[in-house]
Amino acid sequence: MLALVALGAFVATSVAGVVLGGIQGFIFEDTGWSRSSIGLAAGLGVWTSGFFGPIVGMLADRYGARWLIPSGTAILGICLFSFIWVHSIWQFFLVAIVARAVSQPLLIGIVPRSVAVNFFRRRRNLALALTTMFRPVSGAINIQIFSSAAVAIGWRTTFQLLGIFSMLLTVPMVIIIRRQPEDIGLLPDGDVPQIQGVGSSVLRSHHTAQPHDQDQEESWSAREAFKTRSYWLLAATILMFTMASTGISFNIVPYTQENTGLSSAQAIGVLSLSTALALGNPIWGYISNTVNPRYSVIAVTVFMALLIIYLSIIQSAPAAYTFGILWGIGMGGLEVLTYVLLARYFGRASFGSITGAIRPFEAAGLGLGPILGGAIFDLTGTYHGLFIASISAFIVAGVLLFLAVQPTKP
Repeated sequence: MLALVALGAFVATSVAGVVLGGIQGFIFEDTGWSRSSIGLAAGLGVWTSGFFGPIVGMLADRYGARWLIPSGTAILGICLFSFIWVHSIWQFFLVAIVARAVSQPLLIGIVPRSVAVNFFRRRRNLALALTTMFRPVSGAINIQIFSSAAVAIGWRTTFQLLGIFSMLLTVPMVIIIRRQPEDIGLLPDGDVPQIQGVGSSVLRSHHTAQPHDQDQEESWSAREAFKTRSYWLLAATILMFTMASTGISFNIVPYTQENTGLSSAQAIGVLSLSTALALGNPIWGYISNTVNPRYSVIAVTVFMALLIIYLSIIQSAPAAYTFGILWGIGMGGLEVLTYVLLARYFGRASFGSITGAIRPFEAAGLGLGPILGGAIFDLTGTYHGLFIASISAFIVAGVLLFLAVQPTKP
């Protein structure tokens, strides 16, 4: 299940903001479109995905990933293939928006996280860490593949080949993916329910769960979660740090080229290295098992604000790569620890609906980051305004997290 989720995330990141930010040079050099136009397309796509997030969350709780993930790869494949015919900005907007609106909740965010929460309990934090790792690592791979392929065959043809791959992935998705472990006679973590025989228990694996084991976890309904202050504080936190981190990530390539003298390949390497550092996300899953994830993520928000100050003064390639490493580690911590916190607070019964309702906040941040970054640069000719806004957003996020204590179930 997690391996297929990883493949779905790989094709979905081809239209993610971090990849579009890394390859935007190929697009506007070929078309003459402005940098802010490409950022606007990325922003509108992610905002549209936020509109569908609550709906996808409810569908995930009711039907699971069984048909949602294959539908995502099929629709995304058609969109990516269609880039071969894109020659005007409105066509680019249309295809990019539909592709992002479908791929984000179905292949990167809501549904994959629901898979992790539903199929794992003891190892849930690790599973969530892995699902959050798939997107940035896939993005790092996609940036490198796309930049090399775009030089050889053009960015439109590269999108077309990714579209074909996405459509082919739909077949194994349909064959293998299931809604929940109970549908195949298992419990979370691969445990097998104890089957009472005549005077003995029949075991089919090395893990056996008693009937009461699954009742030990406190699960909230979506309606109960929505009535808590902590839920909305976490939603606002996700909006703030997503906006700040995406705005910086989307502009790493042009900023490092213009301010440190890096070549295009070196600047893309900084972004790729940053996203690849999500390979360390399982470590954050381990940390969340030993340290309160709320305290951990507060510390990460402070760390990210300090990193932006460091970014504003770097003058060399080694300093840029150092920033990329530290930024990637921090980004992984933000995503992993926040959703671990949501799972800890509200359980798995309605995790899809609970995180689906948060998706508009996350989407707003993902969209505002690239748009504000591009707009600030176009208006002022510098990135200082973006740095100040991002630092402020991280500080606000830390305060909100401090207030978001674990709620008491009514």
